[in-house]
Amino acid sequence: MATSPSSSVSAAAPTERYSGVAIHLHWLMAAVLLLVFLVGVFMGDLKISPTRVRVFNWHKWIGIVALALASIRLLWRATHRAPGLPASIADWQRKVTGAAHGLLYALFFIVPLLGWAMSSAKGLPVVLFGKIPLPDFVPVDKALGKTLEDVHAFFAYTLASLAGLHIVAALHHRFMLHDGIMGRMLPAHGRRRGS
Repeated sequence: MATSPSSSVSAAAPTERYSGVAIHLHWLMAAVLLLVFLVGVFMGDLKISPTRVRVFNWHKWIGIVALALASIRLLWRATHRAPGLPASIADWQRKVTGAAHGLLYALFFIVPLLGWAMSSAKGLPVVLFGKIPLPDFVPVDKALGKTLEDVHAFFAYTLASLAGLHIVAALHHRFMLHDGIMGRMLPAHGRRRGS
């Protein structure tokens, strides 16, 4: 029986997958980042009101959760080897992939820390879930707060753009190249449906 080109590629696809913990952390982080970004965009158009204050607090709380998840994910990554890329991936692609992942991890920390610093500088302490006061790590300085607001927004959109490129690349591997790369990070049932 003849095999199609896509099936022969799939047959050579890498079988090594990320661990279950890494997969769950990846998708949980993706959901939290999407949520915090959408709340951030939504709150930008709100007029000063109790609702605006409430939504701003939600944004800060989700940002702190994202920061905690990033810390857990980095710790896990540092203590557990990621599966290697297949031999079919060119050296330049490996370098671009490594640089993109490194930048993503950096932004996982930079964006929420800038938001936290901005809140501190504006004299608006972060009280996690309205119960746990977190320390201010910059002094109150309204001018600094405005600068940090702009820098925070810039890096937030940079993170969103890079995450978008990551999604496009993953979909390209799954639906165009059929090389199994995306399947390594899918839950088991998603992988069986074809990767």
